[in-house]
Amino acid sequence: MGMTDPIADMLTRIRNANRGHFKSTDVLMSRMNLNIADVLKKEGYISGYDTKKEEGGRETLRIYLKYPDAKSTVITDIQRVSKPGRRVYVKGEKIPKVLNGYGTAILSTSKGIMTDKEAKELNIGGEILCNVW
Repeated sequence: MGMTDPIADMLTRIRNANRGHFKSTDVLMSRMNLNIADVLKKEGYISGYDTKKEEGGRETLRIYLKYPDAKSTVITDIQRVSKPGRRVYVKGEKIPKVLNGYGTAILSTSKGIMTDKEAKELNIGGEILCNVW
């Protein structure tokens, strides 16, 4: 049976691995998950990612988490905003700030997956996928 929300699965795996101080976590490979991982790396929330093939021919995305020291984490929390049952769309001028600008919202726009700051600069709206801080 297929997964109904692969983005929420990816965010949950990152959240759980982050709380357990794991070095990396494996998630399902999709173009959307790859683009979200690219934005997380560009914003400095993760140290990197790569793809690997499993023996069944299925690809997985390995995400390497980042920790400044032994006790603290870079990602305090990561939350899904738009869900399959309730999509959340915003216009370019109405994009909300996450934690008064300290966090980042990841949006799916007509120009691709980008942060809230990039979408405000381009003045384009879209679907808010998740908030990270």
